[in-house]
Amino acid sequence: MARPDAVVENMSFLLAELDGQLTRLTSYMQEPHPEVALQLVQRAGYSNNLSARVRKACLAGMMRAKLTEAQRLRLQGIDTIARNLDLVSRLGRRAVEHAEQAERHRLLRTKTYVAPVTLVGKTIACIPKAMETSDSRLAVEIGRSRSQIDIFHDRLFRTYTRDMRGSKHSADLAHGLLTLNEIHRMGEGLSAISEALLSMNIGQAVQFDRYFTLRSVLGGGKGDEEVRLQPLAETRSGSAISSVNLRNAKGETVAAVFKDGDRRKVKQERVGVKSWNSVYPGLAPEILSYERHGKSAALLIEHLEGETLEDIVVAGSDEALARAQKALHKTVGDIWRQTRTEEPAEMKAMEQLGKRMKDVYRLHPRFAQGARNLNGLRIPDLDELIAAAARREAGLTAPFSVYIHGDFNLDNVIHDAVGNKIRFIDLHRSRYMDYVQDVSVFMVSNYRLQVLDSATRNRIAKVASDMHAMAAKFARGHRDPTFEFRLALGLARSFASSTRFVVDQNHARRMILRARYILESALAVPEGREARFKLPIRMLFSD
Repeated sequence: MARPDAVVENMSFLLAELDGQLTRLTSYMQEPHPEVALQLVQRAGYSNNLSARVRKACLAGMMRAKLTEAQRLRLQGIDTIARNLDLVSRLGRRAVEHAEQAERHRLLRTKTYVAPVTLVGKTIACIPKAMETSDSRLAVEIGRSRSQIDIFHDRLFRTYTRDMRGSKHSADLAHGLLTLNEIHRMGEGLSAISEALLSMNIGQAVQFDRYFTLRSVLGGGKGDEEVRLQPLAETRSGSAISSVNLRNAKGETVAAVFKDGDRRKVKQERVGVKSWNSVYPGLAPEILSYERHGKSAALLIEHLEGETLEDIVVAGSDEALARAQKALHKTVGDIWRQTRTEEPAEMKAMEQLGKRMKDVYRLHPRFAQGARNLNGLRIPDLDELIAAAARREAGLTAPFSVYIHGDFNLDNVIHDAVGNKIRFIDLHRSRYMDYVQDVSVFMVSNYRLQVLDSATRNRIAKVASDMHAMAAKFARGHRDPTFEFRLALGLARSFASSTRFVVDQNHARRMILRARYILESALAVPEGREARFKLPIRMLFSD
C-alpha cells in the first residue's frame, strides 16, 4: 500500500516539473523557436506520469479502512489538483503546437502571452503553501487568477478577429486563435484547483462562485478557518445540503442546515418555506439566513430533529413506523382542511409524464418499443397511452385546491419522535394544487425504494396503502367523486417517470409495467363513469 509520503513526494515533483515547463513556455512566447517547442513537447510524459503517480497514491490512501471523511476528501482534492496540473501542462504544449503551425509568428503577437503564462506560473507556485496551511484566502486568490486570464483572452480575441478582416494570412491568425484558446483554458484548470483547495478546507465539495455565498450566509465576518461543513446530501440538480455548527448570540453552539445551489431554485425553496410558515406555522424549518452571489444562492435553515420517513420505513421498528404514520396522516389531513379553497385544480399528470419520457427512454431504451400486433390485436405503445390519457384528463379537475408539498417523497418528511411532530423539507415546489399530486408521489416514493427483502417490501406496500385509505376517506368526506381516477393517472405518471432514477432493470420494468396497467385500466373506463373507477392498490404495491 502506498504511503502518504508518496502523495507528497510525487506532488512536489509534479509542481517542480510544471514550473520548468511554464518557464520554457514563457521563453517560447518571448522568442518563438522550434528547439524550445520541441523541448516542451518532449516533456509530455513527465507530467502525465507524475500525475498518474499522485492519483495512484491517493487511491491507495482512500482504500484504508480507518480513513476519516476529512482525510478522504483531502486525498480526493489532491487528486483533482494533480489532474488539473497535468491539464495545464497539456494546454501549454498544445498552445506551442498551434503557434508552430503559423508561418508568420509576428501576427500571433506571442509576446503578449508572456504576462498570462507568467501569472499561471506564479499562481501554481502558491499551491504548496495553500495545501500546507489550509489557507482559504490563498485558495481564493488562485481561483481569481482565472478572471485576469479571461480579460487577456477577450482583448486578444478581439484583436485577432479584427486582423482577420480582409487579411491574406487568415490561416496564421486562426492558429493564433487556437493558441489563445489553450492559454485561456489554463484558467479553467486554476479554477478547478482553487475549488479543490476550498473543498478540502471546508469539508464539502464547493464551486468557486458558491464559496462566497457560503461565507456570507455563515456569518460574513468570520475567518475562513471557522467555516466547516458536514455533507448531508447532494440533489440531482447540483444543490449541496450540509450541516454546520454555529454560535448564537449567547455563545451556545447550535446546529443548522446549509443549502446552496442555483439561485432560482434556492429562491424557490426560500419562498416555499416562508409560505408554509404563513399557511401552516411550525411545519417547515425557520430560515436563519439567505444570501445570493451571482448565479448562486444559499440558505441557512433550522436543523430539524428526527428521522426521515424513508429511514423509518426501511429500518425503524413497527411501533415507530405506526406512530409516524399516524402523525403524518393527522397532519396532512389537517393541512388539506385548513388550506382548502374552492378554486378547481388541474394536476396535468399526463402532461408532466410526456415531458419526462425522453429521460426515461435515455436510461431505459427498451421501454420505447413502439406499437405491436399480437394475433391481429394492436397493442399501443406507452406514448400512445399517455396521449390518450392526457385527453381524458383534460376533462377532469379536482373540485377544490389545497396547499401541497410538491415533492412529497419519503425523504422529504421528518418525524420528531420526541414531540411526535411531522416536519417538511425541500419545499421549492409547494403551491396550491390538486392534493392527488402529493398522494401519488408519496405512494410511489415508497415502491421506488430499492430494498428487496420481503418483510420491508410488505411494509412499503402497507405504508402506500394506508396513505391511499386516508386520502380516499378525505375525498369521500369532501365530495370528490373522481379522486380514484385522478389518482390512477398520478400513480401512472410517478411509476413511469421514477424509472429515470432507477438503474436496476428488473425494478424499473416492474414500475413501467404498473404504469402501463394503470393507464390501460383507466382508459377502459367509459367516459362519464370515472367516479366508479377503483384500482387494486394493495396488489399494485406488492411484489
